[in-house]
This record gives sequence, C-alpha cells and structure tokens, in this order.
Amino acid sequence: MWPKGMSKLTRKAKAVRGAAVAVLACVLAAAAFFGVAQNAGGFLPGGTGSAGQAQSAQGSAVDWHSLADLPAYAGEPYVELEGNRPSFTEADRALASHAFEEYEPLDHLGRTTGAFACVGFETMPTQERGDIGSVHPSGWRTSRYAWVDGESLYNRCHLIAHHLSGEDANERNLITGTRCFNTQGMLPFEERMGDYIEATGNHVLLRVTPVYDGDDLVARGVQMEAWSMEDEGAGICFNVFAYNVQPGVVIDYATGENWSDGTMDEGAGSAGEDSSAATGEGAGAGGGVAGDAGAENAFDATQHVYVLNANTRRIHVPTCPSVEDAKSHNLQGWDGTVEEAEALGYQPCGRCRP
Repeated sequence: MWPKGMSKLTRKAKAVRGAAVAVLACVLAAAAFFGVAQNAGGFLPGGTGSAGQAQSAQGSAVDWHSLADLPAYAGEPYVELEGNRPSFTEADRALASHAFEEYEPLDHLGRTTGAFACVGFETMPTQERGDIGSVHPSGWRTSRYAWVDGESLYNRCHLIAHHLSGEDANERNLITGTRCFNTQGMLPFEERMGDYIEATGNHVLLRVTPVYDGDDLVARGVQMEAWSMEDEGAGICFNVFAYNVQPGVVIDYATGENWSDGTMDEGAGSAGEDSSAATGEGAGAGGGVAGDAGAENAFDATQHVYVLNANTRRIHVPTCPSVEDAKSHNLQGWDGTVEEAEALGYQPCGRCRP
C-alpha cells in the first residue's frame, strides 16, 4: 500500500495513475479546493477530526467564514481554525492511499493558489536543495530592515516545505512571505510533521492554501491543514491560519510595498529590484533567508557539539538546515550529550537525527 525504495519520479507517476482511478473524487475535491484558493471571502472550512495536537496561539479556535472573522494579529504567529480540525472530506482521504503532491496553477494575477499532498518518506528530498532564486512570487520585492532576522523582510516561502516535498524552483509552491511568517508561523508545524514522519514512517495528508484579500498580490497568510493517515489523526491533526506579518513593518498587501511603522530601530532598505542570491529560499522550504545573499545569523553553530532551539525544543547538529532556518535568538550552543538535553525537555530533530 505504501511502496518504498522507488525513485521519486516513479513514485509521482504512480501517484498520478492512482489519482486517475479515483477521478470522480478528484474532480469533487479539486472543485472545492479551487473555490477556496480563488475566493477567501467564500471559504467555509468544516469537517471532522480528532482533537488537535497544536496548541492555540490565541486562545479558543476561530469559527471563520472569511478574513473578516479572523482576529487581528496581536503578536502571535498563528490562530487555530474550526476547533483545530482539518476540513478534509472522505474523498480527500480516499486519495491518500499513496503518497502524492499536487500544486494548483497560478491564477490570472500570477498568484500561487494552493498545494495538496500526502507526504511521507517517498516525497522527501533525495538530493541537495536547488536554485530557487529565479522565481519571483507575486508581490515579490527586496527590502531590508535591521531588526528582521537576517535583515531581509521577504522570503520565498514554500507552501509545502522542501524537507517534506523535495520541491525547489516550483513557482506553484512559492509565495512571498515575511521572515516572521516563515520561521514562526509555518516552520514549527513543518518540523512537527517531519519529525512525526521520521519517527513513525507514517504519512500526513496536508493542504496549504494562501488567503488573499481581493486582488492583493501578497497573501494575508495561509491556512495549513494536516492529518496523519495511518493513525487517523492521533499523531498529527491541525487546522491553523498563519499570519503573513512582520513586527515593525507595515505591508501594502496589494503590491508588496512596505515601510517601517516607527516602533523598531530604523534601518530599512527600500523595495527594489531583486538582488537575491540564486540559492536564497525561505524557511518554509527548509532553507535560509530568502532573496538576499550573505545574510547570516550572528550565532555560530559550528563552535558547539549540538545546537538547541528554545522555540521548537529541538536538538540539532550544527549543520542541520533547521539551524540555518531558525531565528538566532532562539538558538544556544550545547556541548553536553543528547540525553542530557532530553532531560531538559528537548527532543532530537527528525531531520538531522543528532
């Protein structure tokens, strides 16, 4: 049922053939999904699921029908939706008899509209991350602020993280997102799914949908829904909205233009032509700072045996991609043993397996 050991190309081909068998279910699921991606105002998430594993960042979960129903951003990176239960239908779950990845076409404004996948070992990357600097998602600009981690405001954010999908310069999987959105809104959920798959070998049904206001080029955030298949949501179950914001910066979502709100130290660079490194990518992809060459965290991981992330409570080896993704103020060197760190409440990272 869950073939392993085949090439990624073969696996995806099998996924396509499997999906064709359930063509009616595909049509019904795609029709509902397109409605969500194209019209945030008409989105009506629902469905059933087990109690969520993610803790709410803003108290009780939100029953929402449009952007107007979401609480205003108040410092927390995400909010739970609909009881923290994903809105997958039985038809959606029927598609997950095998690993697959589907990336919806760009809309008439060139905006990324969504991704739907059943991720597992079969979809994870088998080679190093590639060049994504050639992709310019809608609303993309290069802006720098001294108080932003790595200084670059925007990242090329993968809807489905690179370490879950192996996707590189896929324009259907990249959106313009802030560093805060990338590392605090999306990354904790992405790492949780990666750790779960590494620990169990199970699969996760995952849908990520950018939510736009009208014809805005930059999404106000994304809805992330996930459900672990083999244990019916016992391991992974969440439905959240991650805010595409950056403290200290005002964003014009219609165009991507941005400016300081005056509450942080000054030091912003104006939005202009993309001067990014070809390999720059967002943390949502399991990469570093998107769109700008040479931005580095002040923390030097190579000086330590291990690195602890106080935000995700993970133990990493210094060369782990998650260390590069993380905000430097969340990292600390650790020269003790893994067992000693575990005694302090940390868990080994599923990506680097310290």
